[in-house]
Amino acid sequence: MKQNNNFPWQDRPAGCNEVMWRKSDNPVIDRYSIPTSNSIFNSAVVPFGDGYAGVFRCDNRAVQMNIFAGHSADGVHWDIEHEPIHFEGNKESDYKYDPRVTRIDDRFWITWCNGYHGPTIGIGYTDDFKTFVQCENAFLPFNRNGVLFPEKINGKYAMLSRPSDNGHTPFGDIWLSYSPDMVYWGEHRHVMSPSRFEDSAWQCTKVGAGAVPIRTSEGWLMFYHGVITTCNGFRYSMGAALLDLDDPSKVIARTQPYLLAPAEMYEMTGDVPNVVFPCSALTDGDRVAVYYGAADTSVCLAFGYISEIVEFIKRNSL
Repeated sequence: MKQNNNFPWQDRPAGCNEVMWRKSDNPVIDRYSIPTSNSIFNSAVVPFGDGYAGVFRCDNRAVQMNIFAGHSADGVHWDIEHEPIHFEGNKESDYKYDPRVTRIDDRFWITWCNGYHGPTIGIGYTDDFKTFVQCENAFLPFNRNGVLFPEKINGKYAMLSRPSDNGHTPFGDIWLSYSPDMVYWGEHRHVMSPSRFEDSAWQCTKVGAGAVPIRTSEGWLMFYHGVITTCNGFRYSMGAALLDLDDPSKVIARTQPYLLAPAEMYEMTGDVPNVVFPCSALTDGDRVAVYYGAADTSVCLAFGYISEIVEFIKRNSL
């Protein structure tokens, strides 16, 4: 298979035995990449045209949370708009953060944590990353981490989410919901819970869906974040799971060890220390590039091979 020459990628470093590895010059997007920003993190990227487009969480210096469009030729060097996305539709929104972007057919669907009497899942779409339309919220408050599947399942749209509370949520399971039309959501199914502390402590407080799931022959590959409560607060790491292709509420396997945890200075130090938070993944054949928020401050990249990650999940399943 011919490789994409502008795919954001670095080969595994010599001597590295990890299943995933970081870009050597992370972060790829600095906290001050637009004039008003205090931090840019937990953002989503998709192929678009001859390059890439993205929706970025940019908190300003009043620490107001909003989402901004951006474009890149290579997925590494980004031109992010200086004004937040203006959505047509006039839906109420106190804040917007932690977006995901999913291409379904020829439309790009955006989900985010939307402020409407507390956090819930906002939905919008664009066809060109110039005009954006906001739809009805998917769920009642309180909810976070809305992640759409990239295709219909049994004729219906499907979305992962994490019901929560109005605070920093010291709990959280991943749930699956279906919709015939992107408006009315139901058929809610439990997917997975945090682990027991003694089984896999890094994901014992809460878990939440990360990047848009990737279809593989072994199941849907879902990168997710897991959280442990330590004496120094929450610590966010990245794991992965395989979900059944026909019924993604069924977990085939999930990682007992993490794939990536805060270890570099830019992950351990920032506005919120000790955070690795995956939000999007690009694929090129067997290669995968995962964008993640680091310490709620910047955007970073990690790399791996899908086949190796799938085998790692199966070999090290919780």
